[in-house]
Amino acid sequence: MSGKLKSVAVYCGHQFGTNPQFKSDAVAIGTALGKSKINMVFGGGNVGLMGTVATAALDAGGHVVGVSTNNVIEKQEPVHAGVDITIVDGVNERKQKMFELSDAFIILPGGIGTLNELTDIMTMQQIGESKKPLFFLNTAGFWVPFVRLFIHMKDCGFIESIHDYNIHGAETANDLIKLVMEY
Repeated sequence: MSGKLKSVAVYCGHQFGTNPQFKSDAVAIGTALGKSKINMVFGGGNVGLMGTVATAALDAGGHVVGVSTNNVIEKQEPVHAGVDITIVDGVNERKQKMFELSDAFIILPGGIGTLNELTDIMTMQQIGESKKPLFFLNTAGFWVPFVRLFIHMKDCGFIESIHDYNIHGAETANDLIKLVMEY
């Protein structure tokens, strides 16, 4: 088990995406968290990569906390039956609650919501409100365009240093698991 990390939020898509490796990696990450007894915090849904990573963590003996909103539950995602669920009023409260419950963050492939959560954490790091580590899995090069944009922002003078962030990336699920466990 990781020495410092007791609870990790996992952000990922509520769909599966087009590459089967996305789902395989979600299973690997969830299984590793469950086996290591690191509590997992996630968006609460039982669909896509989100549901897959939670199910894998539970199947491996882990404890999983879902944080969702009534609006999301009513319109998009059924709540995952096997998790402890917390319902909040809106998406900003959801992100804040997930932040409070977590020692670190894992970012898997996902859509606009995942990108929003990633950039919120980076913003909090940039302005000094968080030093919690951020781990992202670059499955099949998924995050390469984002990294290029990040470098472009630095090159254009909008980010002073890319080293100001507590970000750790990996190309494979096994490498990411190793980074998280050694943190």
